[in-house]
Amino acid sequence: MTQPKARFGTDGIRGKAGTPPITVQVARRLGQCVGTILAANTDASPLVLIGRDTRASGPEFEAAIADGLNSVGVDAGLLGVAPTPAVASLVAQGPAGAGIVISASHNPFEDNGFKLFDDQGCKLGAETEAQIEAALNADAPPIAAPKAGVRRPMDDLRSVYAAMLKDSLGADTSFAGLRIVLDAANGAAYEIAPQVLRDLGADLSVIGADPDGKNINKNCGSTHTAALKVAVRSMGAQIGIALDGDADRCLLVDEAGHEIDGDQILAALARDMAANAALKGGGLVSTVMSNLGLERHLEAAGLSLVRTPVGDKHVARAMRAGGFNLGGEPSGHIILSDQGPSGDGVLAAIRCVQAMLRQDAPASEAFNVFPPLPQVLINVRYGAADPLQTRAVTDAVAAAETSLGTRGRLLVRKSGTEPLIRVMVEAEDRALAEATAERLAAAIRAAG
Repeated sequence: MTQPKARFGTDGIRGKAGTPPITVQVARRLGQCVGTILAANTDASPLVLIGRDTRASGPEFEAAIADGLNSVGVDAGLLGVAPTPAVASLVAQGPAGAGIVISASHNPFEDNGFKLFDDQGCKLGAETEAQIEAALNADAPPIAAPKAGVRRPMDDLRSVYAAMLKDSLGADTSFAGLRIVLDAANGAAYEIAPQVLRDLGADLSVIGADPDGKNINKNCGSTHTAALKVAVRSMGAQIGIALDGDADRCLLVDEAGHEIDGDQILAALARDMAANAALKGGGLVSTVMSNLGLERHLEAAGLSLVRTPVGDKHVARAMRAGGFNLGGEPSGHIILSDQGPSGDGVLAAIRCVQAMLRQDAPASEAFNVFPPLPQVLINVRYGAADPLQTRAVTDAVAAAETSLGTRGRLLVRKSGTEPLIRVMVEAEDRALAEATAERLAAAIRAAG
């Protein structure tokens, strides 16, 4: 049987740990490939920073990647358990030439993956990804450099990242007297996030901060906010913060226990940044998944919304191209590029708390910025054939777009990580959104 090839999806290479392509052998080859490319493009002694989340499979992949780097003369700096944005930010500060994060983000503990960052702390471009994919999937191993590299613990850099987060708010910001509940998802920020919030003076309660290697994202974090909602209400907190497993995204919960998604976070941050003459580019960047209500709100405020394909790497690229300093996704990937090059859940969370304090309003008001249009999402699993290439589905999509007109919008796309077609429909009327989405889903099922 042919084994699955390593492929970059919307957020690195991901899959079930121990099953190709997420194996020790592939991890070692990945280290070799990244190291070979890095060594060929620098005259200095190359260094790659490696971070991981709390999954039980993380340490063996960390050792394998370090082995691969060392085999081609590249040094490995081991951060240990560290948020994905910590790796990106520390690489951007220098002297590392790249960063590798071992994480499957919000997926269950059985999964793992590899995220790669260039010397600016940005996710790799398509050309470099293709170069690494080709090397990973080739029969012949990369040619080893003549000198072996070394590996060294660099977990002390985690405190550098924590200091960067606190400094981003300015010296006069204090969360004293503010009761906050944090859900760290039993993940990569289970130590750093509480430390930062407590250093800022918050009256903090923490859940999801007891990782055991198997409980990352399990009934906790940004994909499972029920426990956080209960905790916020029972503790009388002003706000709740939910991170995901590698802490590159966050969602919020208001004082009444209602979830606040990434679109409302973006709108609130845009308002705060514009009021403080800090918003660049005349608007913000988000993806095709952001609610039409956000777009209409920004237009009414004289601000623009640039949409990209799904994936924070696309958002970051559009931000750099257009001179924006705010971007993100409804899922909670928020990029504040003046402070860091990638989506950063802890940074976004503390900036949101700062914005709430500046507005002197409860979270239920500060993050209820616009009325979202009703949105319906349906995932349709498919087999070997691609339903999106059939005439029946393309005709169904065209008919749905005509039916919606200016009353809504739709998006039909393949998942980047699973054999699913994702159907999203927004409309001013929920019944119309539901009926349209169901018709499209039925057409896809019939074709698949």
